[in-house]
Amino acid sequence: MNKANKMNVNRLLATLSHINQYGANQHGKGITRLAYTPLYEEALRDFIGLCEAEKMTVRVDAFGNMIARREGTNPKLPVVALGSHMDTVIQGGEYDGTLGVVAALEVIRSLNEEEIETIHPIELIVFACEESARFGASTLGSKAMTGLLDTYSVSNLRDKNGITIQQAFQDYSLDFQKIDKVIRKREEFKVFLELHIEQGPILEMQRKKIGIVTGIASPTRIEVRIQGKASHSGTTPMNDRQDALVAAAEIILEVEHAAKEESAFGTVGTVGVCMVQPGAMNVIPDSVHLQLEVRGTSEQSKNNVLDSLFRLFRELEERRGVVINPSVIIVERPVLLSKEVVNMLTDCSNTLDLSYIHMTSGAGHDAMSMGHLCPTGLIFIPCREGLSHHPDEYASAEDIEAGLQLLKEATLRFAISTT
Repeated sequence: MNKANKMNVNRLLATLSHINQYGANQHGKGITRLAYTPLYEEALRDFIGLCEAEKMTVRVDAFGNMIARREGTNPKLPVVALGSHMDTVIQGGEYDGTLGVVAALEVIRSLNEEEIETIHPIELIVFACEESARFGASTLGSKAMTGLLDTYSVSNLRDKNGITIQQAFQDYSLDFQKIDKVIRKREEFKVFLELHIEQGPILEMQRKKIGIVTGIASPTRIEVRIQGKASHSGTTPMNDRQDALVAAAEIILEVEHAAKEESAFGTVGTVGVCMVQPGAMNVIPDSVHLQLEVRGTSEQSKNNVLDSLFRLFRELEERRGVVINPSVIIVERPVLLSKEVVNMLTDCSNTLDLSYIHMTSGAGHDAMSMGHLCPTGLIFIPCREGLSHHPDEYASAEDIEAGLQLLKEATLRFAISTT
């Protein structure tokens, strides 16, 4: 590494630890900091104070997104934006999202210490409600900012305690009726950059410091209800059954099989929910509720998997005498990130002598929303064993420093050039 570009990673780690005191489980079971909760509000207020200490002007928009601005010598130019999110999953780790906003702050601190002025303003954005842990829908804050939010659908979201998102807004001193005010224009941004742990094992396995993301996979999520016929398990012949669970088992296996057929495109399929009724050992299952997703960066590949599933649904109805009702929960389009930004990050990595690969992201990020609005870059660093959304989530100080160096270098190149 170029020593001239050495960053204060110890200060970053101290700040990360400081923010993660909000929601930390005293018994070592990770961090729970859900969007729009008092704990989240306390953490964000603390982080706002850290931004203000760096002479940044801070505002919180009508969706709860925090925007801190470091002025450039030409305030009228579009901003170079950095950021991620601070909300977590339930019993999550220390790095997912939060590392990205703390790293962005460390870039600002470094620029201030070196008294570096940039032509373009720099914004640090903490997006609200990136995780689906509370309301079952993800990247809401960045979707709101980029005009991708389906306001009507979102208005009906509830958490597991029955609290609506509108009530959560009210408790958080936000007005849900004003969320259309948060939409920003393309010309406001020059670029958006996000630093994140990979949440997968590829960088660690290939012993690379940096993943330069070229595209972000998107999910299509489907709910499948299978209606069979309950009857006595001991008196109903095997050839005279309408077993909903056996039909569901075929669907689950087909998700795996069809996704493997598309593995060359990086497409994956997962059945994450399987609820069986009536749930008695001596009763043939009457109904099954599945929730599944197909995720990838190729829409055609995703559609190939879905086509296989829908063909199977019709076949199972005829062969097993069940009724299958699928319904689409959400369809999101894959995002290909800016080639210009990918090339810039590649050049910066070469300059800093950082090993890297170009790769796609299987997980969604706020960069996915921002990629619809402006040129966007997503930087990955390794995480141990690819583990994420887990209390044992970990990234080494050395890898964090590499990502931080790259984030600063790219920020400077974009912020000091008017082209």
